[in-house]
Amino acid sequence: MEISKIEAIIEAMLFASGDPVSLETLAEVIGVDKKTLGLLISRMMDNYIEQNRGIQIREIDGGYQLCSKTEYFDYVKRLFEPRQKQGISQAALESLAIIAYNQPITKAGVERIRGVNSDSSINSLIERNLIKESGRMDAPGRPILYETTEEFLRAFGYRSLSDLPQVDNFLNIEEDSFIKTEN
Repeated sequence: MEISKIEAIIEAMLFASGDPVSLETLAEVIGVDKKTLGLLISRMMDNYIEQNRGIQIREIDGGYQLCSKTEYFDYVKRLFEPRQKQGISQAALESLAIIAYNQPITKAGVERIRGVNSDSSINSLIERNLIKESGRMDAPGRPILYETTEEFLRAFGYRSLSDLPQVDNFLNIEEDSFIKTEN
């Protein structure tokens, strides 16, 4: 077997494992003697250093582990830190619902339905990646059209826009509550 292929196998195994893997296990799975394998891993460790890669192979308690370099810890840490989830304002939620059910729609269209200025709501939804610009309307001033994003679907647990509750369901709820309050 070629050396480059053995190195690729070592790399794949260490990556997939996540935990240290003993030299004995690597040698047994690959079918190479421990001495040769030890030399190859040592060569790989040197190559990672020479190439100034973001990852390294570390020897830990008789095994080997693929991990990120310590100088990149702050970046990796930020990747896995839970993001601060701020609640969405009532105005932004209203604007989001209007966009979700009427997309693509302009800011003026949202404001026409809501009856109030929606600048901050639209900006907040864009910052949270819940909506995005989807083009421009072919009309005077070429206003921006907005639509929901994949993040919107993820955040609300929908597979697609067809999973949105039907507007008819809301109308029935309003009618039922109106009838009940009249009696």
